[in-house]
Amino acid sequence: MATVAELLQPVEADLDALLADLRSLIGAGHPILQAAAEHLFAAGGKRLRPGIVLLLSRAISPTGELGQRHRRLAEITEMIHTASLVHDDVVDEASTRRGVATVHSRFNHRVAVLAGDFLFAQASWHLANLDDLEVVKLLSRVIMDLADGEVRQGLYRYDTGQSFETYLDKSYCKTASLIANSARAAGVLSGLPTQNLDELYRFGRQLGLAFQVVDDILDFTGDDQQLGKPAASDLASGYLTAPALYALEERPALAGLIEREFSKDGDLEQALELVRGCEAIPRSRALAEGFAREAGEALGWLTTSDASRALKGLPDFVLSRLY
Repeated sequence: MATVAELLQPVEADLDALLADLRSLIGAGHPILQAAAEHLFAAGGKRLRPGIVLLLSRAISPTGELGQRHRRLAEITEMIHTASLVHDDVVDEASTRRGVATVHSRFNHRVAVLAGDFLFAQASWHLANLDDLEVVKLLSRVIMDLADGEVRQGLYRYDTGQSFETYLDKSYCKTASLIANSARAAGVLSGLPTQNLDELYRFGRQLGLAFQVVDDILDFTGDDQQLGKPAASDLASGYLTAPALYALEERPALAGLIEREFSKDGDLEQALELVRGCEAIPRSRALAEGFAREAGEALGWLTTSDASRALKGLPDFVLSRLY
C-alpha cells in the first residue's frame, strides 16, 4: 500500500517550493505572528491538501506543467488549512498537534487567535490577487464552512438527539469543503468545462468525507501515537461521530452516559466498550469505503499520468489508515 510520501512523489519538488514560498509570503508580518506561523509550517504535516491541489493541477494541465496561479492556489489552500488548525486547537484546548506544541500552548491564547486570523487574512489577500472571481467565491465559501463547522461542532456537544445528517454536514464543513472547493478551483483556473468541475468537486467532497470518517473510527480504535492526540478524545469532549451515532442506535444505554457528560467514574470506559462491542465500527468502515469508492469514480475521465495515478491511489490510501 502506498504511503503519503509515495503518492505525493510526483509533486514532491512542488511541495518543497510551496513551503519556501509560504515562509516568504508570511514573513513580512509581526515577529510573534511570524514565529507562530513558522512554527506551524515546520510542524511536519502531511501536506495532503496542497498536494492534492498540485497533483490535480498537473493531471489536468495539457503539458503536465504547473502554472504560477495553480501554485498559488495550493499555497492558499495550505494557509487556510493551517489557520483553521490553529483556531481548532484553541477551541479544543489541545496542547500538541502532530507531536508539536500548539501555538496557544507555546505562546498564548491571544497570539493563537491572532495568528489564525493573520493566516486567514493573508489567504484572502492572495486569493483576491488571483483575479478570478469564481475562485474567490469557492475559497471564501471554504472559510465560511470552516467557521460554520466549528460552531456546529460546539453546539451539538453531548447531544444524543442529533441526526446523522447533522454529523455529515459538520464533517463536510470541517474537512471536505476545503478539498472539494480547492479541487474545483484548480479546474476553474485551467478553464475546464462545468461537467469536469463538478467531478473535481465530487472527488474532493467524497475523499474529504472518507478521510473524516476514517479519523472518527481511529478515535475509537487507534492509539495515542497513531492519532497524535489522546485516543477517544472526541467522545470525551462530547463530539458524537459516526461510530458513536451508530452505537446509539444499537446500544440505547450509551445515551445516558453521554447525556451526563461521562461525569461518573468509569463512564467513558463503559461508553467505549459499548461502541466497540457492537456493529458501529464495521458500519462506519463501510460508510468510509462507500465515500472512497465514489471519490475514485469521480476521476475516471483523467488521462493517465504520474499525477493522475497518484490521485487515483488516494482513496485507497485514506482507507489504509484503518488497517
